[in-house]
Amino acid sequence: MTPEAPEVPERRVTVEGPLYRFTFSNVGARLVSAEMLRFQSFRRDGVVDLIPEGAGGYLGQKIVVGRDTVDLSRVPFSVTPEGGVSLSEGGGARTLTFRYDHPTTAFALEMAYTFEPEEYAVRVDGRVEGLDRPLLVTRLGDGLAFAEADSVGEARSMAYVGNHLTDGIRSFPLRKSEARVLEGPFLWAAFRSKFFVLALLAGESEDAPESSYLGGMLVAPSRLEGRTEVQVTQTPAPDGSFTYRLFLGPQEYARLSTLGEGMEEVNPYGWKFFRPIVRPFVSIITSILTFLHNKLDISYGWVLVIFGVLMRVVLWPLNQKAMKAQLRNMAVQPLVQEIQAKHKDNPERLQKEMMKLYKEHGFNPLAGCVPMLLPWPVLIALFFVFQNTIEFRGVPFLWLPDLSAPDPLYLLPGLLAVSMFLMQWVSLRSLDQPNQQMKMMMWIMPIFMLFIFLKLASGLNLYYATANLATIPQQIWIAGERRKLQQAQAGRKAPERTG
Repeated sequence: MTPEAPEVPERRVTVEGPLYRFTFSNVGARLVSAEMLRFQSFRRDGVVDLIPEGAGGYLGQKIVVGRDTVDLSRVPFSVTPEGGVSLSEGGGARTLTFRYDHPTTAFALEMAYTFEPEEYAVRVDGRVEGLDRPLLVTRLGDGLAFAEADSVGEARSMAYVGNHLTDGIRSFPLRKSEARVLEGPFLWAAFRSKFFVLALLAGESEDAPESSYLGGMLVAPSRLEGRTEVQVTQTPAPDGSFTYRLFLGPQEYARLSTLGEGMEEVNPYGWKFFRPIVRPFVSIITSILTFLHNKLDISYGWVLVIFGVLMRVVLWPLNQKAMKAQLRNMAVQPLVQEIQAKHKDNPERLQKEMMKLYKEHGFNPLAGCVPMLLPWPVLIALFFVFQNTIEFRGVPFLWLPDLSAPDPLYLLPGLLAVSMFLMQWVSLRSLDQPNQQMKMMMWIMPIFMLFIFLKLASGLNLYYATANLATIPQQIWIAGERRKLQQAQAGRKAPERTG
């Protein structure tokens, strides 16, 4: 039920600081707009607003007592200060308080939002008065608004997420709307998009441990198409007090980490079984890229170019070692063929002679392959970095409008394919007997990679194409060494033929 209240005109109250502009309604103390002032929207004019149009406002409250539900999302609240709150950089925290008093009973609800000028996290302290053992139900909302040019890709990342105390973090696609009750206790509940998050984190209460967790998540189809409505429950302390934190902002790993309770995993990198492996690479690579960006004071595009070259410079000793192993293998290849022909009918003797060859000549068929695989963890980590690392969102470079989005002209995927072809062409020309399969791969692999990378982030294409181009001089040097070895082997065989 909704308490009867006198008609009061709706007023909008604004909280504005260096990072955001939050707009609340005095009706229901609902959040009707959450604008991110440092991030431009690619779906509409102006900055990103986390609240979708037509959503009706978030964070409205219901109070459940026994079998009765008191809906406060449409009743007027008094607001202090009436003119809203203005935050200044370097200034202190400010508080905005909403209070509802029932006109005929002692029931009241008071909520105080405390804002920090340099933080996206908001502390909420509240109290339910005049009711015995109430349950607080907060409407988290219907998901986040679309803000990216690629709405299809963004829709795939839209989800509601909960961190259960014992079962851990679970994520559910927003587009698969179905009614369900997710039983707690939860440490936090959140909506996420590709780059942003709205989360409610349970507060801590020494007097009432049950108040330190969210009781559950109530999920239902939203009246907005393709969305899901989520409400979260919380049990106030015996005196009616409750507290929680809100986070409305970008998925910046450092900021989310400071919130604790695993909030940095609200939009994790990669598949679950893969995360322990890829997470260290992602953290290291992101730190290197941001360090180069800040210290050199250059755009992230040039940072990726430099990083691509540096990776090849760093890996040069390993690649050189691999190439020397390949040359060593080529040198003993005639002996390998001789052993294989001599003992083809005796597998046991063949294996023994091959092991002897490995030991005497240092022949190892894998020695030249393993170092070649080392760049792949970096490439895979960068793939996940560009999936949801907000530092690259909307960053232009040359003709590229956004390093986190595909190249609109498809020039980089084309350059990537050409560089792969050149690398294989140079390598193939240095072989004395290239087989037909290798020639076919020289043509097929670049085309295959072209279609894979067409829709991937242009920043990833930029790094990979740069790294490939930086590798070509090394490939030319290796090809030259192979030809020298082939000529030396041919010279040793020539006297045998003439004699």
